[in-house]
Amino acid sequence: MDAEGSQQESSVARQRALADASAGPDLIPLLNEDLALALLNRGDLPAETLEHLSQNPAAMKSRKVCVALAAHPRTPRHVALRLLRQLYTFDLMRLALHPAVAADLKRLADGQLVARLASVTLGERLTLARRGSQTVAAALLLDKEARVSHTALENSRLTESAIIKALLRPNARAAFVEAVCHHPKWSVRREIRLTLLRSPHTPLASALEFARTLPPPILRDILHASRLPERIKTYLRNTLKERT
Repeated sequence: MDAEGSQQESSVARQRALADASAGPDLIPLLNEDLALALLNRGDLPAETLEHLSQNPAAMKSRKVCVALAAHPRTPRHVALRLLRQLYTFDLMRLALHPAVAADLKRLADGQLVARLASVTLGERLTLARRGSQTVAAALLLDKEARVSHTALENSRLTESAIIKALLRPNARAAFVEAVCHHPKWSVRREIRLTLLRSPHTPLASALEFARTLPPPILRDILHASRLPERIKTYLRNTLKERT
């Protein structure tokens, strides 16, 4: 068979692979990156086809194919877990945010990302803080670099409860606490203000501002268990006496 005929046969075989959701091991090796990605766009692929694709070294050289295969809803779990351990940092981030990925795989991807935070670069942490999942952004609130924690505060997926948990951690840094105190979105939340009044790093001016918005009985209870510096608590108690 001449070269032209061979190419035509390969092209036909590739098209069959895309058209046939039950493509077997005889057709999978013929796929290039584009055709593999097109095939993975099909939601009706059987698990056997996805397993065969995961065993194709040529296709698995593509990071895009690896992510798409791990994210496919019918990929066998053992295949998805193996791929998850091999993914690069930002590929893991994309997987954790992919709407079709099962919730438990998203949690595993987030867990791997959080475990890697100590070893990734500052630039990567800034990107993860800005674009990562709620779990990753919450972990980066306590980053040693103020730029990272400030960026995480702007993450649209971040929740109030995640910020409260971070504020209550013993290793919450003063720069992070002060950033929350001055944040236009989070500093006006009642539960966050209550939490800030328990933090040892909340500045006096912010503590006074938050205390003025609270009923005296609630403020009295908070000060009883607060870790604010004693001088600030004394000042707040004096203002409380004046109010009552």
